[in-house]
Amino acid sequence: MSSTSLVVVQQGPPLPSGTPEYEALRTLILDEFAAFVPEALILPRHITENPPKDVTGIPRECGILSPEEIDITEKYDAVSLASAIASKKLTAVAVSTAFAKRAIIAHQLTCCLTEWFMDEAIERAKQLDDHLEKTGKTIGPLHGVPISIKQHIPVAGHYNDVGYLSTRMVDDRDSLMIAILRKAGAVFYCKTNQPQSIMHLESTSPIGRVLNPHNIGLSAGGSTGGEAALVAMRGSILGIGTDIGGSVRGPSAFCGIYGFKPTSYVLPMKDFLNGGALAELNILCSTGPMCTSLRDMNLFMSVMAAAKPYIEDPRVIPLPWDVSTSTQLQEGTASLKIGFAMNDGIIEPQPPAIRALNWAREQLAKSSAFQIKPFELYGTAEAMKDIRLAYWPDGGNLIKSKLAATGEPMFPLTQWIIKDAEGAGLTASGILDQRLRRDQFRCEFSQHWAAQDVDLVICPAFVGPACTHETAFYWNYTALWNYVDYPGVVLPTPIRALAKGQEDYSSKTPLSDQCKHVRQLWEEVDFEGAPMNIQVVARRYHDASLFTALHLMQDALQIK
Repeated sequence: MSSTSLVVVQQGPPLPSGTPEYEALRTLILDEFAAFVPEALILPRHITENPPKDVTGIPRECGILSPEEIDITEKYDAVSLASAIASKKLTAVAVSTAFAKRAIIAHQLTCCLTEWFMDEAIERAKQLDDHLEKTGKTIGPLHGVPISIKQHIPVAGHYNDVGYLSTRMVDDRDSLMIAILRKAGAVFYCKTNQPQSIMHLESTSPIGRVLNPHNIGLSAGGSTGGEAALVAMRGSILGIGTDIGGSVRGPSAFCGIYGFKPTSYVLPMKDFLNGGALAELNILCSTGPMCTSLRDMNLFMSVMAAAKPYIEDPRVIPLPWDVSTSTQLQEGTASLKIGFAMNDGIIEPQPPAIRALNWAREQLAKSSAFQIKPFELYGTAEAMKDIRLAYWPDGGNLIKSKLAATGEPMFPLTQWIIKDAEGAGLTASGILDQRLRRDQFRCEFSQHWAAQDVDLVICPAFVGPACTHETAFYWNYTALWNYVDYPGVVLPTPIRALAKGQEDYSSKTPLSDQCKHVRQLWEEVDFEGAPMNIQVVARRYHDASLFTALHLMQDALQIK
């Protein structure tokens, strides 16, 4: 089957063309992908050539999935799926088949995948079913649960790249986290799309542009946009992302799912990125789950903690994962103090983001268990200036060399993120100066937080709902927390963006030129149907306490 047989919906500006060598390699990759897709799983052309704005209902309606496969992919989260397989209500084979089929449907509508290996997943599932039948026991807490994986994370026998075609290779072994998940019984069936350089808040790669399932005229976010779109399409219920500037939280918020960025090295990242990342000289990356429920995030964290990853990867902080799942404060316990940051002092969020924050504040204010306070974010402008420079201590020259190796064109958002740092790069003393400024800022930020006397902060996850394609410019609400290395969860709310023209915020004076630009984008774009998440943040290494607090807020915020 040629790539022309597998039509994948695309929206937005065409991606730039590269050299003949690059275009030939790109075509080869697309043809290789298409060759694995059976004709029975190809969507009718009338759907892919004229898709609706919201494509989330197509997997259920297209006729490719059986009623049982629709139930499997829509009625379970990872916790309940693991229980159903362990009790033999469902087989691992049936589950893997259902999610693999739904994933390839999702890809045709959103361009969310980079690799799809249904046959391998079913073979693994058969082995798990046989083991359960013979022994009466599962091999671990994730026995038979399908998990999707971001493209750059090594999975034995599959491709990875670090954001450029010149780095594409097949891995001969699992990275540490994948090995832990495999040992716990997980089934791997696909890898998901990410942007060039893995440093955009939109996932545009040589494979194509990932679309937002709720409104394909909008971005699915980045850099873990493929995961977010796939989970939103229920082609996955549990995936893995990485986050150095918002790459778990941004796409999770854009697509209306749950996402968690822990404090750095609470979770293992050994062998995650071939060649490492220059940015990590001063801005450490995190990894975390993207899923459909709070308890799935908790399950993921529990599995990781139980594996004692700090033994093989001593960078991991051996914090106990001690989370109370009670939804009631203990009698005599002081109320939870929650600060609401309505803006960052630079950009006033777009109307749906404000509505989502107001909804959360009103819900929490109904209970005496929560003390609601205003919270003022500290030093966002300084943090954003410094983090943009810290991402590229070499002046962006490594990116340019990776692109030049195959004649890959530089995408617009790649140019956007490196432009402030472009040049000869820093000396060792320059990198040290960045670290000293970062550490001083962290001390000042911590003191500022303490002075406002809050346990948690609730704030936007982005300047508004999912942005239109090629406009994911402003990372303030996520990257600030990477700079101070605080853990954060993004949660869905019932709030959605209304049709164009139904909401206005022109009456307020813009806080900055960036704010003025965000208002201009609001006026130009149709955001209708885009889901709205909020972000909940705790102090550094207070990851387990954050989850305990989320359980206390579970009823008020309608957390699944």
